[in-house]
Amino acid sequence: MMKRSQVSSFIFCMISLCVVFWGGLLEPAGAQQEVPIHLFVSVIQTPPVLTSRAAIQDLINFSKKARVGILFVQIYRANRAWFPSKISDDSPYQDSLKKVGEDPLALLIQQAHTSGVKVYAWVNLLSLSTNKDAVLLRTYGPDILTRNTKPKEKIEDYKIDNQYFLEPGDPRIRKYLNDVIAEIASAYPSLDGFLFDYIRYPDVDPSYGYSQANVKRFEEATAVKAFTEKTESWRAWKREQVTSLVDELAVTARKQDPGIGVATTGCVSYARAYEDSFQDWPSWINKGIVDFVELMDYPDNVIDYRQYMEEAKTKVDDFRKVYMGVGAYKLLKLPEVFAQQIQAAQRSGAGAVVIFHYGNLLESPQLAKVLEDEKKNNPYKE
Repeated sequence: MMKRSQVSSFIFCMISLCVVFWGGLLEPAGAQQEVPIHLFVSVIQTPPVLTSRAAIQDLINFSKKARVGILFVQIYRANRAWFPSKISDDSPYQDSLKKVGEDPLALLIQQAHTSGVKVYAWVNLLSLSTNKDAVLLRTYGPDILTRNTKPKEKIEDYKIDNQYFLEPGDPRIRKYLNDVIAEIASAYPSLDGFLFDYIRYPDVDPSYGYSQANVKRFEEATAVKAFTEKTESWRAWKREQVTSLVDELAVTARKQDPGIGVATTGCVSYARAYEDSFQDWPSWINKGIVDFVELMDYPDNVIDYRQYMEEAKTKVDDFRKVYMGVGAYKLLKLPEVFAQQIQAAQRSGAGAVVIFHYGNLLESPQLAKVLEDEKKNNPYKE
């Protein structure tokens, strides 16, 4: 038989356990861990952030007000560099350097870190946009561009979705892009991470990959000489070119700093990503190649947004490594949809919400106010 003191201790322990158990069940939703909000910063917005001290300070002020955790700052696009580069066209960097008086990205990183905000270098890798005068094209010619089997007589014949796409299976492109990442990592040792964008094949009429270098490597690796777009070994080869490029770039980034963040963008739907863009982004998460994927879930309504999000949950082992994108550029006049998509993403179990992009928030004060008031009484709650 227990003594009175033992009985009292037992009762006290049971009551304590009950308080902890029921307290957890009754914990208000607002006490749950906050889902961070991150932000893309594009070089094509007006005014460009990296060309003005005032614009940089405005971005930092907004980030503090909206509790932004990471700024994905675009510094490489269309083979042009907003950082000091010996291999790319860095005239945008040189122009910004003159206007700001010092390296604008280094200044932004310093000010962001002072405010508790991280900075990732956002790099558009396999798209030259419409830049037919790109350094890469002047150096190697159109053979480095991915292509279909139709005849090509002039450079414009290589355009896909109004862009020139580089061939991920071309060794020259792979080396060049690794050198770009190495340049950035070396120039900015305090950089928090990289976001690799346009790391895929084009998915408009997706019958690409037929550059001479890529086909030759495929035939040598597989001994397959006759193939069509339906040949599974050919399709698997293209998918592997994208995945192995992501892996190489991640290794290059981490050489400078083993703890640096590495992320990519990912297409929706999953079928589009896997079958058309040859972008197996769930495997990049599940194999630990990247730390997270920003899912480009950019419809102009909540129903489709949820559908793509729920599909993504079934493809990865840890949904916290998916950061849900919200396409502000499609929602400039739909602040209620903007707010509802953010709330849906926050409740989904995703690791973060990423807004695309800052320039759109400058265009639409209504959208900016949604972020600034996100913790207050939001008139657009679901």
